[in-house]
Amino acid sequence: MSVWPAWEVRDDAGATAWFGVRLEFGDGARVEALAVVCEGCVSIEDVRAEPALSLDDLTSLADWIEAPLFDAVGIGAEPDREDLGPNPDRTLWPGGVEGQWLVAQKYRAAQEEGADPVLAVMSATGHGRRKSLRLIGQARDAGFLTRRRARR
Repeated sequence: MSVWPAWEVRDDAGATAWFGVRLEFGDGARVEALAVVCEGCVSIEDVRAEPALSLDDLTSLADWIEAPLFDAVGIGAEPDREDLGPNPDRTLWPGGVEGQWLVAQKYRAAQEEGADPVLAVMSATGHGRRKSLRLIGQARDAGFLTRRRARR
């Protein structure tokens, strides 16, 4: 991922900075975005992706680029209270069907080892519990994991 400053506007309240962001994947897919950092928050102004992003991927885009943007600006990202922290082996968790399949693989591997599958997904993706449960639910909806049995 590459980040470069586009422009900055200063006023009495502080500064707002725009950055160009480029993500390139091994399969030739790429995402270019114009992101804004203001008051410790990341907002996305414009996105161009080839191939197009799914809605789930689009909603995750700010999470993907937040830490590198904060590093570029020189401020530390606020850690998610539920987050276990970033996995140093993780570059960028893929979205869509590929990400759902990988979530299912991590989930089943943890079950086979007798470990907590939700914690395994959290560790693999670097996301907190809530987001990881959402990813597991998406993997179930896609048919990569079996439905949970109803509790009695």
